[in-house]
Amino acid sequence: MLTTIETANWLNAYNRYLIITHRRPDGDTVGCASALAQGLRERGKVAYVLYNPEITPRYQPFLDDYWAPEDFSPDKTITVDTASKDMFPINGAEYLDAVSLCIDHHASNTNFAEYACVDEARAACGELVYDILLSLGGKISEKTAERLYTAISTDTGCFAYANTSSDTLRIASELIKVGAPHTELNKMLFRTKTKSRMKIEGMILSGLGFYFDGAVSISTITRKMLDETSAVEDDIDDIASIPGSIEGVLVGITIREMTSENDCKVSVRSSPMVSAADICARFGGGGHAMAAGFNLKNSVAEIQGLLLDALPDFLPKL
Repeated sequence: MLTTIETANWLNAYNRYLIITHRRPDGDTVGCASALAQGLRERGKVAYVLYNPEITPRYQPFLDDYWAPEDFSPDKTITVDTASKDMFPINGAEYLDAVSLCIDHHASNTNFAEYACVDEARAACGELVYDILLSLGGKISEKTAERLYTAISTDTGCFAYANTSSDTLRIASELIKVGAPHTELNKMLFRTKTKSRMKIEGMILSGLGFYFDGAVSISTITRKMLDETSAVEDDIDDIASIPGSIEGVLVGITIREMTSENDCKVSVRSSPMVSAADICARFGGGGHAMAAGFNLKNSVAEIQGLLLDALPDFLPKL
């Protein structure tokens, strides 16, 4: 396992890099990829990001300047904020066994890369990239700061989640000093909702289920709900936080239909009393102690039944 300083030295040894974001890219992987590409370019390297076909309009502008040409041949490939091979983008199969360096902060990281810089104590992968770039050149540009602020703020819920640390706030402060437009970013990322988002939130709230004396709340998002509200991927960004935000709820679960009724993504958010990662590991998934997930080829009803059967093993005796 490499330290951030050792990772910087490793990056300094080569010249051409391809950076890979994860499936259904969020602010952390997008912010890390674009910040790392920008930082490497500022240090005289050639760096691009593999096009991710699932990129959403919210995050597209952060990567527009960095997409790799089809004929680009890198010296080394890097993944950011990616814990396992099953999180590779749908067009990344050729790189599954060819990752030179993994930069990540998930405890569930599977060590699939030749080298790794993984620190599960970090609130966001963006914190690692910040330290790596400082070690590589000692300076963070305004353009890089904007992208790192996006990475860190989105993975901490605008610094409201329990994973936020004093280091997180210190780094965010330094990024703002450099010129990260935090006011504009906070409004765009956290305080602006489309009509479709408001409609689907209403559907979720009206359909919430409560179990185990209110300690567990489960929400569902079906394909029909998405169709009826015309909601797109950006409209359901961080929507998994809704059930867990209710008073008295220790575990908030969101079950989302993906491509069919028997293909679902499950997101689990928990209080410090319960490990979301342990719950998800039971079903082949993983993540952080308080935010994790898994996928199953079952219907919403079947998955809900499996969860309700399993949850007593993880809930505290109240």
